[in-house]
Amino acid sequence: MFKRILLAIMIAFPMTLFAQKFAVINTQGLVESLPEYKEAQEKLETVAKQYQETFDKLREEFGKKFEEFQALDANTTETIKELRTKELQELDTKMQQFQQTAAQDIQRQQQQLLAPIQEKVLKAVQSVGSEGGYTFVFEDGVPLYVGADVTDITESVKARLAK
Repeated sequence: MFKRILLAIMIAFPMTLFAQKFAVINTQGLVESLPEYKEAQEKLETVAKQYQETFDKLREEFGKKFEEFQALDANTTETIKELRTKELQELDTKMQQFQQTAAQDIQRQQQQLLAPIQEKVLKAVQSVGSEGGYTFVFEDGVPLYVGADVTDITESVKARLAK
């Protein structure tokens, strides 16, 4: 009896391997085609532009103070020169901190704006994968070889997202 069960498993197991279905999807292209993504990109560009304008003002202020420092008379006291040098260093530090803060804020906003889009795409991929009976869905571009029995489900997921 045990041998018959073992034989049945050995015969059925390879058949289950051949019954697997694979699919590929281009999630980057899919995400970039969504209107929500375009809206998020526009918001991020607006924020980045605001930060850039503020940084340009800081840089302009630094440039003016640097010119003033260079224009100091040779008779200017060391105390005043040290004070101006300290002002330039503080402004430089302020500019560097501003750049760091701006980059972190833009990254945080990008994550906040893109997280719901990525979640939506993931759910659609899972839904299409489940309905299509796919064992695996791979990102397009990862495999070095794709056989004829692999299905590209990008369009199916786009259609799912359009609903």
